[in-house]
Amino acid sequence: MRWLTLLTTLPPTPTRHRVGVWRKLQRMGAVRLRGAGWILPETPETTELFQWLVQEIQSVRGEATLLRVDRVEPMTDPEIAALFHKARSVEYQAVMQGCREILRHLDRYQANHRRSIPRLRGKLDGLKRELDRIQSIDYLKAPAGARARSLWETAAKRLRAAETRPRATGGGRHRTSLPPRGSTWVTRPRPHIDRIASAWLIKRFCDPDAKFAFADAADAARKGIPFDVLGADFGHHGEDCTFETVVKRFGIKDRRVTVIAEIVHEADLHDGKFTRNEAAGLDLAVNGLVEATPDDHELLERGMAIFEGLYTVLKQKA
Repeated sequence: MRWLTLLTTLPPTPTRHRVGVWRKLQRMGAVRLRGAGWILPETPETTELFQWLVQEIQSVRGEATLLRVDRVEPMTDPEIAALFHKARSVEYQAVMQGCREILRHLDRYQANHRRSIPRLRGKLDGLKRELDRIQSIDYLKAPAGARARSLWETAAKRLRAAETRPRATGGGRHRTSLPPRGSTWVTRPRPHIDRIASAWLIKRFCDPDAKFAFADAADAARKGIPFDVLGADFGHHGEDCTFETVVKRFGIKDRRVTVIAEIVHEADLHDGKFTRNEAAGLDLAVNGLVEATPDDHELLERGMAIFEGLYTVLKQKA
């Protein structure tokens, strides 16, 4: 196991900078070592997150040093893993407590109390987003994660049964509102295949007036509608990549989009769920575009043109 260790020193005032950095470290899933050290497993994504934070700390006259290490002596890897498990377990416990509250309410549920169902649906959807966020930073797979997911699925099954229970005065199922037209959609810098494809999909099928911007994961929500960032509503959920999530949320019914979704899924996740030979070639083409295009906005535009061409070619093959 290789680790990233971030050593930070921030001015005592103004305190908002210290609080802001602390909150971002928490959202990244970093755990604190002795003193001012924070640690994450080394991956391309965690490296990017720490690098952006180093830049931010330096911009407020703080000091930051990023180390890549094989060992953190005198601690062993299992001892470090236990720190991560403990941190994630606290968050998972909060989700499980919320699920238990929903189940207790459903145990007391009476058919003439259907007005409470939309509120429970909203709460359960919020717990799902929080569960997905925690699992996205659960780098070492804390045992509590599987228990939290199982309990959420139990609550979801019970709530679906309550929603579909016959009633003379039934309301519709809760539906999360979609972003307004002309919104700014925000993702991480240096977009790759899932982010580029999702941007094309949004512009092509969801909002022709959409604008796009880039920010680190911790700041994306402040600048617009986050997509393909940690904890985003429009991000990876379950087995779905971000492209598939957008398709489902906007209810896009298009045969060619379904094909592209399978290609993007395979190119992004490499999990063998779909047998799409086109995925390797498309991934290679996008990676080449990334290397050749230093400006993120230009990269996004050129990448979206690739997917528009793919969409056109698929029509010709129909």
